[in-house]
Amino acid sequence: MAGRGEDTTKLSAEERQAVKDRARELRAAKKGAAAEQAVLEAIAAMSEDDQVIAKRVHAIVKEVAPELGPKTMYGMPAYARDGKTVILFQAASKFDTRYSTLSFEDRANLDDGPMWPTGFAITELTPDVEDRIVDLVRRAVT
Repeated sequence: MAGRGEDTTKLSAEERQAVKDRARELRAAKKGAAAEQAVLEAIAAMSEDDQVIAKRVHAIVKEVAPELGPKTMYGMPAYARDGKTVILFQAASKFDTRYSTLSFEDRANLDDGPMWPTGFAITELTPDVEDRIVDLVRRAVT
């Protein structure tokens, strides 16, 4: 209860911090929504074959590694932790190549001895390919 002569329009230090925290949360949510939309637009701009693969990769990453945030990198769908890319999908149609690629940056935990693959060609989405993507994404973020 405010005492005589106290200014009740001022926020306490805790209240000011709560307002700042909420503003930060709203900016992050807006940025996240914009990043998600940018990824979906990048996928929509791909050839039909690439879209099939990219949509499924997007769904897998969201399901298996929800801690990764969507973003675009070189106009392609990517997924990052703390703003740093972990996974990148590159459509074959982007550079008129024979296959799409799913790449893992150095932040991905795929280490397996002194040498391991970080890029994978994808020409077709089969159940075995999907299982492999799920496994790679899961390993990348553990």
